Amino acid sequence: QVQLVESGGGLVQAGGSLRLSCAASGNIRGFSAMAWYRQAPGKQRELVASITSGDTTNYSDSVKGRFTISADLANKMVYLQMNGLKPEDTAVYYCNADIITNWVHTYWGQGTQVTVSA
Repeated sequence: QVQLVESGGGLVQAGGSLRLSCAASGNIRGFSAMAWYRQAPGKQRELVASITSGDTTNYSDSVKGRFTISADLANKMVYLQMNGLKPEDTAVYYCNADIITNWVHTYWGQGTQVTVSA
């Protein structure tokens, strides 16, 4: 059974930094793509950043230049370095991955809370 487990969330002041980690485990043959999403209270879940197995990255306009996504696929890890955090970045952050087992399936982590105080 495949699992994604996030860590690294917390409370930080505006302008500060956090690094989120996502560890994948289970019967994994490979990754097609991995991503970070977030959901603020009362809002829809939105894509923050994504990375393909070929290291192509994509960022939402709201985080471009401040956040960096990276992956260590050999160790089944994906990271989100968040710098210059703003109160509007406050949300639950979810790890997402298209994982190859016997087929390709999309998995989600349980989420980690990021709170940025003004």
